[in-house]
Amino acid sequence: MSNQDIIVEVNEVSMMFRLYKEQVKDLKGYLIKKLKREISYEEFYALNDISFQIQRGQSFGIVGVNGSGKSTLLKIIAGVMKPTKGNVCIHGKVAPMIELGAGFDFDLTARENVFLNGAILGYDKEMLKERFDEIIEFAELGQFVDVPIKNFSSGMVTRLGFSIATIVQPDILIVDEILAVGDYRFQEKCEDRINAMLEQGTTLLLVSHNMDQVKRMCKNGVLLSHGNNLVCGTIGEVCERYESL
Repeated sequence: MSNQDIIVEVNEVSMMFRLYKEQVKDLKGYLIKKLKREISYEEFYALNDISFQIQRGQSFGIVGVNGSGKSTLLKIIAGVMKPTKGNVCIHGKVAPMIELGAGFDFDLTARENVFLNGAILGYDKEMLKERFDEIIEFAELGQFVDVPIKNFSSGMVTRLGFSIATIVQPDILIVDEILAVGDYRFQEKCEDRINAMLEQGTTLLLVSHNMDQVKRMCKNGVLLSHGNNLVCGTIGEVCERYESL
């Protein structure tokens, strides 16, 4: 495999969080305790020396039980978080769908959020105008287009977010459990769009607890457990080990 074939490189990534033992109610109290050196904490490593590479155009699953570090790893890959140690090299444009509602203003309407979220993703305003109807149609929100999204169900917000993020073909699409929200019919619709993007060369990073979905959509993957890399290989090998835990 040549370097040109690699689109994501995760190099010895570790992520440490400080778990503070004291309950401090305000900033003033924190500063006083800090000056008196009365603040104590434990170091918690959500990720420990994780390394792997993802080939361009590959569908890659990140698997593990709750608390294994999957979402933390995705946020680091997406550039939302900086690792304590190691680095991630990305060779392409990323469209992250990590947290439900991230990049939305819930007091604004669906129409307004198309342009707000699109701008955050780096989309051109004229392109969003040209493809606005397509975005709303795919999200099935025609009659709610001028309703503030604070009145939407979680499934409606998901549909809008997915439709905006996938209106153009990114080099890398990152999806974190977002397909678990919404009805089965719309999940199939999303999978069809993702598969079409994969056929055109998009690289998929998928986190899901639905092993049938992971097996159906991914060819390779990694299994995390307590922040450690247990297996990295074909999705069959990864899921078999996961199901034996």
